[in-house]
Amino acid sequence: MRCILNCFLFTIITCFFMVCINPANAQSSNKKPYVVFVTGDHEYSSELTMPLIAAELEKNYGMRTRVLTSYPDHEAEKNIPGLEALDSADLAVFYLRWRLLPAEQVAHIEKYLQSGKPVVGFRTTTHSFHYPAGDPLERWNAFAEFAFGAPPGWGGKARHTHYGHESATDVTIIPAAAKNPILKGVASSFHVRSWLYRVLPDYPEKSATWLLMGKSVNPDKEAIENPVAWTWTTPAGGRSFMTTMGHPEDFQVESFQRLVFNAICWTLNKPSKGWKGKMDINIPYGKHAAPASE
Repeated sequence: MRCILNCFLFTIITCFFMVCINPANAQSSNKKPYVVFVTGDHEYSSELTMPLIAAELEKNYGMRTRVLTSYPDHEAEKNIPGLEALDSADLAVFYLRWRLLPAEQVAHIEKYLQSGKPVVGFRTTTHSFHYPAGDPLERWNAFAEFAFGAPPGWGGKARHTHYGHESATDVTIIPAAAKNPILKGVASSFHVRSWLYRVLPDYPEKSATWLLMGKSVNPDKEAIENPVAWTWTTPAGGRSFMTTMGHPEDFQVESFQRLVFNAICWTLNKPSKGWKGKMDINIPYGKHAAPASE
């Protein structure tokens, strides 16, 4: 009887050490992808929409997230605390506009890009930074070009512009991309509030894969159709997804929600299974988070 009891205790202790103490087992139990959102725009309330996406990823899709915001509010161009979180991120999601971050913060973004890890970008991320001519960080004004194959900032030789704030966009799936996993569950055509961004003729980069085409509705000038979502591979080999959509009202459209969810899964090289249904995202245009307190 004592022999049987000793064997039983030995088995229990062995299992405890194998499951609870063994670092390999501890690591395998903590394999949830870590997604870091980097936000800071003057106009589109990314500091409110991105936390809702992040919360959904944590609640229903088995991911860990962190949302970084400009401090003390969305108008603050020179400080996004916590960018060191990118050092351990599996995916970085950017929604930026005309930031002037200090070199020590930009260094975390640069390190992340050089790692070859994936990136997702929304709308004004095409003009994330606006350092003055001659600034040591001036090259970061072209961040979108080397992260997303997108125009290197607003205007300029790329003639990157839009078709007026009173316009909207009809979106259709590009037939050649219909079977792309990022378009799973996305309607063949849908409408968004975003006024169409012009990125053609020189962007997206030639090696990009176009997914969705946008047609301006009620444009303020002669308009041409432009791609509004595409994938690319960064110079360091990372998966890259960019959409020029991202008006807060776009996030009310289920097809746009599916696009975002699928793109996050695709960049993580993770199957986009088990859609839990339309998210409750209702952020009015022009609404922003209250300034952070000290």
